[in-house]
Amino acid sequence: MPKHKIGINTICTHIGEIKDEQFKGAVSPIYVSSSYEFMDTETKRYPRYFNTPNQEHLAKKIAALEHAESALIFGSGMAAISTTLLTFLKSGDHIVLQQDLYGGTRNLIEEQFDNYNISYSFVKGFDIQNFEAEIQSNTKLIYIETPSNPLLKIIDINAIAELAKSKDIVSVIDNTFASPVVQNPIDFGIDIVLHSATKYFSGHSDICAGAVTSSQHNIDLIWRLAKDLGGSLSDFTVWMLERSMKTLAIRVKAQQRNALKLAKYLNKSEYVAKVYYPGLKSHENHKLAKHQMNGFGAMLSFELKPNLDASQFLKSLKLIKPSMSLAGLESTMLLPTETSHALLTQEERKNQGINDNLIRFSVGIEEEKDLINDIEQAIKYIK
Repeated sequence: MPKHKIGINTICTHIGEIKDEQFKGAVSPIYVSSSYEFMDTETKRYPRYFNTPNQEHLAKKIAALEHAESALIFGSGMAAISTTLLTFLKSGDHIVLQQDLYGGTRNLIEEQFDNYNISYSFVKGFDIQNFEAEIQSNTKLIYIETPSNPLLKIIDINAIAELAKSKDIVSVIDNTFASPVVQNPIDFGIDIVLHSATKYFSGHSDICAGAVTSSQHNIDLIWRLAKDLGGSLSDFTVWMLERSMKTLAIRVKAQQRNALKLAKYLNKSEYVAKVYYPGLKSHENHKLAKHQMNGFGAMLSFELKPNLDASQFLKSLKLIKPSMSLAGLESTMLLPTETSHALLTQEERKNQGINDNLIRFSVGIEEEKDLINDIEQAIKYIK
């Protein structure tokens, strides 16, 4: 069946599964061998070559979900990001990036790119003119993240793609916060889509992985470097990820329904100074988000009022977990200043609008009323 004519739950469930021809099992078998026969075969299989049966088949599922020709699975989101960037950037090249990025990505750029003689510019605004103004004669890549981490900023994906194509520049997006359930950047012209598969793809807070999807040509280029850097994933973890992704669409849709309700609740709270969620009509890019997203995702952030201690608030939660990472079935909260963006300087965080009272909220599948009750009891405890 053509991938574009079947529903997303069918893609999640069936595309990329390995048929158990021997025992007719209902789920994909695991091929854990690190050594395969090489004689009289076209494919020389090896785990570091990203081409074991489980690796290859899961890549098909991810590519189908992102409407891409091909994909690769990595050992972490940062492995996918770093390998992709270093594939298309060499000494003397330049990259343009939005300012609001995942802290690990920004740290990679600032800590490592000078060593490779790769120059970079962080765009100060979010309009297409801001990006165009930073393009230089040696710019080879534009990198965006929308919705952004942690302030849920929205960038016009199609405008970025058109700008990149007009300048013969590769466009790359981190689509982790949205997931392919909510947003498909390739449909808007983006060249390469990245994911921390640790997040929504896994969905159970027990897997660390990354993914990149693009044209077959681009994936072939990335693979040439990836096999040398060695950022592959073990087949058992690949199998677990494929199993988890069968419920991806069901999970994300339930989570984002909760997120909209929680965002509206927090937006009315007398103890909250500001809520960052593109599903709110008060969000500065609500209309753009509505245009390029299928829903608004399950991530939001909010600032407690200055008289409340955000750290004590998290410690007072009983149901919602104060925990690293995001996108699990369970709701979690964290302080970006101490976790996801701790590697940034205080000035960099200030420039991005990240303060000590900012809380990032990954909304899970629990009952809405239970999440609200937990927030209210924590606030009563600290006020």
